[in-house]
Amino acid sequence: MAIAKVKLVDITSNRANLDHVLTRFIDLKDFHPVLASEIIDRVHGLTSFVSDNPCQPLLQELAEIEKKYDLNLLNDEHRDIEYNFSQMSEYILEIKESLSEEVTNIKNLESEIAKYEDALVHVKNIQSLEIPLDDLFDCAYIYIRFGRLPNDSVEKLRFFRNKPFVFKAFNYDQNYNWCLYFTTEEYKREVDNIFSSLFFERIFIPDFVHGTPTEAIESLETQIRTAQEKINGYKRDIYDISCGCSDKLSCIKGELLFLNRVFEAKKYVVGLGDRFTISGFVEDKDVENTKRMFHGLEDVEIEIGDADSDKRIVPPTKLKNRWFSRPFGMFVEMYGLPAYGDIDPTPFVAITYALLFGIMFGDVGQGLVLALLGYLFYKWKGMRLGAVGVRIGLSSAFFGLLYGSVFGNEELLTPFYREVLGFQNLPIHVMDADSTMMLLIAAIAFGSLLIVISMIMNVVKMVRKKQIVEVICSHNGIAGLMLYGYLLVGIALQMGFGIPAFNSFLIAFFVGIPMVLIFMKEPLERLYHKHPMFPNGIGGFVVEGFFELFEILLSYITNTLSFLRVGGFLLVHAGMMLVVMSLMEMSSGSGILVLVLGNIFVMGLEGMIVGIQVLRLEFYEMFSRYYEGNGIQFVAMNK
Repeated sequence: MAIAKVKLVDITSNRANLDHVLTRFIDLKDFHPVLASEIIDRVHGLTSFVSDNPCQPLLQELAEIEKKYDLNLLNDEHRDIEYNFSQMSEYILEIKESLSEEVTNIKNLESEIAKYEDALVHVKNIQSLEIPLDDLFDCAYIYIRFGRLPNDSVEKLRFFRNKPFVFKAFNYDQNYNWCLYFTTEEYKREVDNIFSSLFFERIFIPDFVHGTPTEAIESLETQIRTAQEKINGYKRDIYDISCGCSDKLSCIKGELLFLNRVFEAKKYVVGLGDRFTISGFVEDKDVENTKRMFHGLEDVEIEIGDADSDKRIVPPTKLKNRWFSRPFGMFVEMYGLPAYGDIDPTPFVAITYALLFGIMFGDVGQGLVLALLGYLFYKWKGMRLGAVGVRIGLSSAFFGLLYGSVFGNEELLTPFYREVLGFQNLPIHVMDADSTMMLLIAAIAFGSLLIVISMIMNVVKMVRKKQIVEVICSHNGIAGLMLYGYLLVGIALQMGFGIPAFNSFLIAFFVGIPMVLIFMKEPLERLYHKHPMFPNGIGGFVVEGFFELFEILLSYITNTLSFLRVGGFLLVHAGMMLVVMSLMEMSSGSGILVLVLGNIFVMGLEGMIVGIQVLRLEFYEMFSRYYEGNGIQFVAMNK
């Protein structure tokens, strides 16, 4: 239940051995490599091995060939550091050009077929015309227009019977009439305007159409068949080329996949003279496995050091938690991972989140349904939020037992409490007016306890970091604990037991001294580091410090009262379910349906709101006191 302990690993060898080392390095598992740029930027004289990766363009070319020509190249790596990119590129280019040539021929033929088929449609519509088309188009004094006219426009032609044109219809369908009209040079413009006003759509017969329409149809169909036969031949050529080159292309792809990983790994290599070093982190348990990966290679040194032994490199964080708290790591990652050596808040988050959610959303039936849904989502979809749902659902069911609520019914468990447990009433009667104030006070008390624990965790963290002034003077350190703890204990004793806890001596010791320490924290910290206490003058410090102290005292109050929402949502949940039960009793025939829909509505709406509110309490009221979240995630290779 902590941050995994890691070791810094430095792999060093001579430059001539780089490729051989990288072939082993890329197979390391559970190894967090450090980018060379993180080291080179801080040390003069070091060099980087980063360069343009020649594998990427070739792999992109292969991907395009696979997709375009439906090839199924293998993805198995071929380990060979004796490579020739020029030969690979030439072969890929040769195959691509050969296939492209065949495809171009097919596209040209398909374009011709499209023209033939388009012309065939037009010619078929004038098939009843028995005059050769060439003769019509060669007329010197008559102008002919082929096209189609809407059927309703054909009837309107009778209004233009005195106009100098001849109209001939050949074919028609539900909407159009395929036709021609001809006229002379003198009246061409006038007749064209008439037919244009009737929505005539002109159709141009291509120049390659000859003879009568019947002869033209036969010729076009023959040309279409011939072109299609050529296309089939080109497709067979593509298939033969693909089959002939697939094995070699698969081999080239395998080599490129391997070499691509080798080239990408060079971004982790730092050069100094004729030597190079690769640095990274592994868990303690994986150190020996890392060493074994390089056995058999000459002139390779493996140096193992503590995680913080090289101050230029920030150690990564890898969370290791048990089954219950592990899914809640998603909330910690959402806020930010802890720095290496800090406290892992995941177990604390897991316990407090489950408790707070269960208190605010206590119902046996709804809790079990939530746990079941979470389990299904986790198993089927692998959702970490589903695993969280299992845990908070069980917590809801547990607190539902204390409240005696099963899908909003607070009478169902009464026999169990009376006959089995011997209780006269529910352990916690939420809807009892006498319990309301107790629940709200309990919520504040529980929240205050969580704030105190958060302060203690902050003190532990600061002690680990040896930040002495922060430990003593911080409002989340010992001074804050004294002040906040005294106020809590004093109020509890005064109001709960009538014991006076506030007198001048105790107030001076537990309130005055902590407030002075908090007020003077920054000057004392500068003094501790041997810097001037008041670099900007005492007057400015006093004014600024006063308002900061006032804000800190106000934050104690607001953070504590913020936990009132725990009791508030508990009452809201019980009130909403009371409404559902009342509606069910009012609905005689559809009571079960009302109960089901009401529970679904409450689970969906309030479950989401409660989940967000608990997360807010975690982040703002607790994390803000002890957690920074500025760590770097441990990202293992080959994961």
